Amino acid sequence: MTHAILPAITNQAERTTSPDTKHTHRYPLWLLLPCLLPILQGCLSPITLQHAVSTYDEATTNAISRQLLTNIARAHHHQPIHFTGVSNVAATFDFRFSAGVTPALGGLSGNTLMPIFGGSVAENPTISIVPIEGEEFTRRLLTPFQQSKFMLLLRQRFDIDLLLRLMAQEVRIHDYPSPTIYRNDPSDTTGYEMFRKAVLHLSAIQDQNQLQAEPLSLEHDWTLPVASVSAEGFHTLEKKFSIHHDQKKGLFILRQKKQGPILITNYDPGRLSEEEREQLSEEAMKWDPNDVAFDIRPGGTGEKWPMRGIFRLRSFHAIISALGRSLGDEPERHVEKDPRTPPILRDENPDATMALLVTNAPPPNADLSIRSYGKYYAVNNQQPHTRWNRDAFQMLYLLFQMTVTDLPHTSVPGITIAK
Repeated sequence: MTHAILPAITNQAERTTSPDTKHTHRYPLWLLLPCLLPILQGCLSPITLQHAVSTYDEATTNAISRQLLTNIARAHHHQPIHFTGVSNVAATFDFRFSAGVTPALGGLSGNTLMPIFGGSVAENPTISIVPIEGEEFTRRLLTPFQQSKFMLLLRQRFDIDLLLRLMAQEVRIHDYPSPTIYRNDPSDTTGYEMFRKAVLHLSAIQDQNQLQAEPLSLEHDWTLPVASVSAEGFHTLEKKFSIHHDQKKGLFILRQKKQGPILITNYDPGRLSEEEREQLSEEAMKWDPNDVAFDIRPGGTGEKWPMRGIFRLRSFHAIISALGRSLGDEPERHVEKDPRTPPILRDENPDATMALLVTNAPPPNADLSIRSYGKYYAVNNQQPHTRWNRDAFQMLYLLFQMTVTDLPHTSVPGITIAK
């Protein structure tokens, strides 16, 4: 890209002769203009750099967003999903400036000169594109999300019903004598409706700011014979454990508190009795890392429907597959909240986890659309569920970032685009 600056400044030396033979000279103004070159360069360089960074950032974000929509379309047509990533963007900028003078066309006696200033900016980007594949990425793609990642998103104030509808595979409600499993699958009519009602119940409690999600404080006990512990060993144990000496039995009782899994409640877990804590600790030992436990009790918001159980999270591959199936084989449907559930804020209860448009022509006013299998796919950003659907797509983007591994930045046998 080249820019030329041609200011029409006349450099004319005039001499005025007075009766007193005094001479006044007007210094050539164009001699001052070269001083502007460093200023021009200093202004242009940051502007060009800022524009380039913003452009590359927007292009990379759009590329990932389009791939997410493309893979939902693939899942809709029962095709394998696949991702490609931009591993490296390197751009070289070459700023050049020049200056000179030339006689003006039609100048009189050569006294009129015109300065010439020129500038050019050359941009040479190199973009490295690599397929995201291999055993490690496939394992991450198929491995259910852990509760720690679920909690990261919940801490961002996302709606818990949206989070669970997107991330959870099933809910296991602890009924006596064994838990009952309800799947987040529209083809399972009974299971799907109960799953949706359980999710709405937690959402109603969250809407009233009464939903708590805190890690359990687990306490572990060990016993050691007093005779087996030396003085030096005792001082070492004191640093890690609280020690109680049982003189009658000749034992040291070692106790250690550790942070356990997250428990979602409608009460403050710190108010539980020691017996209740021990019971929860025993139950927590049975939970998997991809389980999100909840305990809704009488005495708090949502008390009319007390329930205990776990939500079992699913993998990113399962999420994409479910969104694709919802466009054809397994459409989602409306489910009313349970009569025991408190009112839902704004009565927000969309039929679809993330509503998508599938049209023959580009959808108007869409945030982003892609063409795949002869159709156009886009996130439905129309009222009344604009915020919900946009949040769902943003959440899907974040979950993908939590799934993908770090891409290699050097010595990559990928596609390199150089301009």
